[in-house]
Amino acid sequence: MSTQPEWNVDKKARIFQGSLKKFPKVYLAQVVGTEKESLWDELVQTHHYLSFKRLLGKRLKYLAFIQERPIAALSWSAPAKRINARDSFIGWSDDLRKKSLQYIVANSRFVIFPWVQVPNLGSHILGMNLRCLQKDWSDKYQEELLLAETFVDPSLFEGTVYKASNWKKLGSTKGFTKKGKGYIYHGNIKDIYIYVLEPHYRKILGVPPTTEPRLPKKVEETSMSLQQSAWMSKSLDNFDIKDLDFDLIGKELTDFHHTFTDCFYRSEQESIGLTYLSGLMSAIPRKTAETIALEMETPQSVRSTQRFLKTYKWDHAAMLLKHQELTAESLGTANGMITVDASEFPKKGRNSVGVARQYCGNTGKTDNCQSGVFVGYVSEKGHGLIDTQLYMPEQWFGEDHEELRQQNLVPEDLLFQTKNEIASDLIKKVHHHFPARWIGCDASFGSDNAFLNSLPSSLTYFADVKSTSKVFLEKPEIGIPPYSGRGKRPTKPKVLTSHLPISISELEKSDNIEWTVVNLGEGSKGPLLAHVACMRVYPSRDGLPQNKSVWLIIRKRTDNQTRYAFCNAPEATSIADLSYASCLRWSIERCFQEGKMHLGMDHYEHRSWPAWHRHMLYVMLAQQFLYRVKQNKKKAV
Repeated sequence: MSTQPEWNVDKKARIFQGSLKKFPKVYLAQVVGTEKESLWDELVQTHHYLSFKRLLGKRLKYLAFIQERPIAALSWSAPAKRINARDSFIGWSDDLRKKSLQYIVANSRFVIFPWVQVPNLGSHILGMNLRCLQKDWSDKYQEELLLAETFVDPSLFEGTVYKASNWKKLGSTKGFTKKGKGYIYHGNIKDIYIYVLEPHYRKILGVPPTTEPRLPKKVEETSMSLQQSAWMSKSLDNFDIKDLDFDLIGKELTDFHHTFTDCFYRSEQESIGLTYLSGLMSAIPRKTAETIALEMETPQSVRSTQRFLKTYKWDHAAMLLKHQELTAESLGTANGMITVDASEFPKKGRNSVGVARQYCGNTGKTDNCQSGVFVGYVSEKGHGLIDTQLYMPEQWFGEDHEELRQQNLVPEDLLFQTKNEIASDLIKKVHHHFPARWIGCDASFGSDNAFLNSLPSSLTYFADVKSTSKVFLEKPEIGIPPYSGRGKRPTKPKVLTSHLPISISELEKSDNIEWTVVNLGEGSKGPLLAHVACMRVYPSRDGLPQNKSVWLIIRKRTDNQTRYAFCNAPEATSIADLSYASCLRWSIERCFQEGKMHLGMDHYEHRSWPAWHRHMLYVMLAQQFLYRVKQNKKKAV
């Protein structure tokens, strides 16, 4: 029987939809001077917001295809003759600039066609093109390329594709264009991005090493003040990191935060962000925006710190994407796991975004709280949180909460979703960026068949389930019962044999289970041993067996804790592999523990939707930085 792929081409409208990994391979074709060049011209004329403009001089045009269907178009041509931000970045003189402009190429067009709806496709195609651009240009024009530039209209686009492809934002144009021998003002200001194709471009150009300050003045001042105090000592001890040079750590933190400089529109924002990140890792007892500003800056900075989290314009999405890329780079392994869980935050008032009386894990009862859905990543190298979304109870979408939604800057297009639906969307969004084999979740997600069915098929789930869950040990015969001659004819399928489902807790007590003693890892008091039983079963769904069998894993630890999980790993999977996955699953609980005990994860007092997500992002950055310090410490030993 054929199975439905996770991508879809709508045959009527020819729409490509779905995960990039599920499509046939994307390929690029250079079309200048070929029969496809006219197709490029027609498609760009129709679908690019600047339409088609004949490219003069040296140029390359590319079409991207899936199978025979064009999905995107790009072009490269002559760079701008003069851009202050670019020329300052390179550091060349006017004479050298005039002689050396042929070393730069401009990305003059890039468009994904409207019949393509595939997440992350833009950065994938741009990356493919950058890898072949130098060779193609050299083959056609016998000239070397060192740098690429492009311009992004911020009123229409956020530049996410370029940021995700590691282009550097240099600043903005001044709104002038050349006309004749002079310039006229048109007011259409654009963001300037540059990509370094050759790391030694300055040496090749004959430009002396830059002597400009590496950091903006305000950021440099903030960094210097951080290096003059042992603000991190307590957090370092909590993460088992000792005997370090705090001046050096302060500099490393500044460099780490400066990695995200393109996400800020002003250097003052970067300075505030650096202070906030430092405050979350400090010994301040209560790490709110106000206390961090008072302890680490001045009373006058309280307002700006609060606005930084709520209303200041900076690129949260780009920072989150960069955080995920760095996490994948430092922790990623093929045997890693993406984890998901919810965490609650008790609140006294009723005006904070998403607050309601709901189950609160912190207090173990229904209470006044907020709840967030979090996604993490874990491997043998470490763990960290990689994305989150605040859960909004259904009552928050009623007319009686309209004013509160506006006050708290809740996105107008936000729709009600259950926690499991939020979790599914977050996993689909992030799993492309991480090498992983597993997905781990607790019983609130693992007991939801719709959630498990929504997960990417390329990953194997290890899902905790409730002890009351029922399973079939053998697959029974299913069918429509014969008509008894009385009443309505049966129409729903039922189990036709005597095989009945049994609860997992009952199965655990039976004599048919084989137990194996497994070492789950080293704890503070020695090996963590557990009795583990693994068997193939058919989960019962509404009294009927699931179509395919899965692993049932029962883990009985020496502290009398018993856990149950379903796993859809292949039948040949070893107990060692299943036990390894069971250990990874709990890392997200440790993320919450570290965040709440040491990084101020639950200390916030702001009420708005943007501030909640920005605070959580900075908690993620703090955790990532501390694990980087720990990794570097191990390498140095």
